[in-house]
Amino acid sequence: MGKIDKSTAPRQTGSAYPPPFDQPCRNRVRQALGEAAKLADFGVNLLSLPPGSWSSQRHWHSEEDEFVWVLQGEVVLVGDGAEQILRSGDCAGFKAGVADGHHLQNRTASPALVLEIGSRRPRSDHAEYPDIDLRWTPDGYTRKDGTRY
Repeated sequence: MGKIDKSTAPRQTGSAYPPPFDQPCRNRVRQALGEAAKLADFGVNLLSLPPGSWSSQRHWHSEEDEFVWVLQGEVVLVGDGAEQILRSGDCAGFKAGVADGHHLQNRTASPALVLEIGSRRPRSDHAEYPDIDLRWTPDGYTRKDGTRY
């Protein structure tokens, strides 16, 4: 494939979470660089987090590893019972199946830019959201009791 033209990479503003869970992520922008390169085994996203934005709701995946690298700015990594500041050049990883919900929050007055890399197992993975009544399965978002949104 060669060089990726970032301007042609698919962009998504906001999230597909059902309301009201979408609100903290409404201003985030993801560019699917892995999609632009037609990658199949792992995804690569360039995540832009304006001030006050979250990367996602706090979650963990059953079968997908995740890795983030802060390229610009500062974010707070929120995990189970702990918060860590990640600045430009810092990175973090999350092993599949480890029930430690995590997400990034931009609590500064400046935008942040984060590279996200993760394995792709959309047919077998599920995601748990420990703080809210939400679960993701290959069939979409449900409540924890299995009813659909």
